Amino acid sequence: MDKETLRSFAAKHDHFVGFDSDGCIFDSMELKHKECFIPNIIKYYDLQPIAKYAREVAEFVNLYSQWRGTNRFPALVKTIELLRDRPEVLARGVTLPDLTAVEQFIRTAPSLGNPALEKAIEKTGDSSLKLCLEWSRAVNVSIEWMVKGLPPFPAAKGSLEKISGRADTMVVSATPAEALRREWEEHGIDKYVGVIAGQELGKKEEQLGLTAQGKYKTGNILMVGDALGDLKAAQAVHARFYPIVPGREDESWERFRDDVVDRFLRDAYPQEEEDQLCREFSKALPSVPPWKHSEDVHRVSQGG
Repeated sequence: MDKETLRSFAAKHDHFVGFDSDGCIFDSMELKHKECFIPNIIKYYDLQPIAKYAREVAEFVNLYSQWRGTNRFPALVKTIELLRDRPEVLARGVTLPDLTAVEQFIRTAPSLGNPALEKAIEKTGDSSLKLCLEWSRAVNVSIEWMVKGLPPFPAAKGSLEKISGRADTMVVSATPAEALRREWEEHGIDKYVGVIAGQELGKKEEQLGLTAQGKYKTGNILMVGDALGDLKAAQAVHARFYPIVPGREDESWERFRDDVVDRFLRDAYPQEEEDQLCREFSKALPSVPPWKHSEDVHRVSQGG
């Protein structure tokens, strides 16, 4: 599949719904990051002396903050950036990697996946890009080996079944397409979506925009996601949004299945309700890490 496939997508219904996958349809974020992404960050970037802090920072970035759901390469950069600012890391004298070339790749690549990274390496021969690719490939191997038998949230599957045949649907994701197809096919839910788009097809707003923008009436495109990046993708293409709140996934999906689906399809999901849900959603994904609060408390107690 390529971007032209998205552009040529033809509307069959009056409404369109895009779904994020990891952490939204599937309860997979904790497993993937704690067992696949983070151990490989520690291994490939020689962070063993500060493994405790590397885990804490990477978990905050990828699971419990406004950066939840970010593509793996910007998330890696943010993790190293926050580690540089931790006094415990500085005190241990650990040399953190220089990711300048990775940042340049993120700014200039047409899409953020291994194929684009491979082309950047062919062009530059940069050693830090080569290491980043080794890490990324190792993550994929770990995911293929580790992530099995994780079913969708029960009410997520029920929502897909309820929408099927009533609206056009797609997967909008920063996960590699191969992993997406494997996971959706494993649980027999691929039949409920018309398109499965992964990181190779660009950022989420591009995937959503190419597939749906201009093909439906204003207000008839909805994005369902569990990360602020999903909300921003929806806003970028003037789509509506429904949040799956981290930590309250079952509750969020049950409300969507039992109430919001029908109201969205009959144009009765008011903007005021969406705005209130998004405010609650944003509060669940902070930008300030918890250790910053601890540092502030310590400074106050010391009279600083």
